Amino acid sequence: VQLQASGGGSVQAGGSLRLSCTYSGRTFSPDAMGWFRQAPGREREFVATLTWSGVREEYADSVKGRFTIFRTNAWKTMYLQMNSLKPEDTAVYYCAARRLAATARTTSAYDYWGQGTLVTVSS
Repeated sequence: VQLQASGGGSVQAGGSLRLSCTYSGRTFSPDAMGWFRQAPGREREFVATLTWSGVREEYADSVKGRFTIFRTNAWKTMYLQMNSLKPEDTAVYYCAARRLAATARTTSAYDYWGQGTLVTVSS
C-alpha cells in the first residue's frame, strides 16, 4: 500500500492550495483517511478526516470553515482544499489511511502514511 501526497507549495496569507493524496495497492481500499500536519519543532497534529463512504468528516478547530476534505472514488484520491491560509498553517502535511470505517484524530489510529508535502504560508 502506498499513499502519495502532492500539491504543497508557497503562498501568501489569504491564498489557497489544494493537496491531493492518491492511494495504490492491489487489494487496498481505505475505510477512512485523514490529513495531519507537522510544523518545525512541534508534534504532528490532526487536521481533517473522513470516512471513505462520505458519511462523516471532521476538522480541527483551527481549520474549520477554511479547509475542506473530500475524495473521489474513481481516482482513488483524497483532497484537502485549503482557503484563507494563514502563516500558522505552515507545516509538512501528511495523509494517512486506515482499515476501519470511522474517523480518527490520533496518529496511532492510522495504518498507512504518505511521505508529506510542504506548505509554506508567508505573511
